[in-house]
Amino acid sequence: QLLYEGKAKKVFTSNNPDEVVFYFKDDATAFNAQKRGTIVNKGIVNNATSALFFPMLETIGIPTHFIKKISDREQICKKVSIIPLEFIVRNIFAGSTAKKLGIEEGVKPACTIFEICYKKDELGDPLINDYHAVALGLASHEELQLMYQYAAKINDFMVDYWDNKNIILVDFKIEFGKNSSGNIVLADEISPDTCRLWEKGTLNKLDKDRFRRDLGGVEEAYQLILKKMSH
Repeated sequence: QLLYEGKAKKVFTSNNPDEVVFYFKDDATAFNAQKRGTIVNKGIVNNATSALFFPMLETIGIPTHFIKKISDREQICKKVSIIPLEFIVRNIFAGSTAKKLGIEEGVKPACTIFEICYKKDELGDPLINDYHAVALGLASHEELQLMYQYAAKINDFMVDYWDNKNIILVDFKIEFGKNSSGNIVLADEISPDTCRLWEKGTLNKLDKDRFRRDLGGVEEAYQLILKKMSH
């Protein structure tokens, strides 16, 4: 039974009331769904990259919703209630942030930037601060602190991981949820949809920016990321 359909995934019930099945679609959206299209086999790549990353993150102490991959496009996950916040970690100025702040894309900031956005499509997922999040009842200060800690740890791990693959982790977004015990766990996905990944040296974009900016070679970039992860 379909529980929820988002821009990139469908979530179905499973035989276990505490578990759900994620189905990864090829639909692609950008600019808060103002731009729509399809990236061939994107769902297969995003399912595979998430299924590789989540168990790795578990080994460094990040609790996740992931249980196992069951097909090319499907994985079983623990059922969680999603906290309506996107956590964004920026290692390099790029995209809308570079534009908004009048900084050339590719410049390294003096420190890693952590942001939160209120997940609400009709408002365009606005950037908010911790006080807004607490005032809206989305999370407590303690919960935010824990999620920032997880985000920093994930960033440290992924920067090193991609560096070894000759790729720069420019930025990424993650989401958290609460499981049946009320504990905060990493949820959603980690993929070329949710990370900005640039090839070292060439600064060739290997992520959703190829779709956003009509750069061509979108499918090839996604496949290359999966290939690099599989070796």
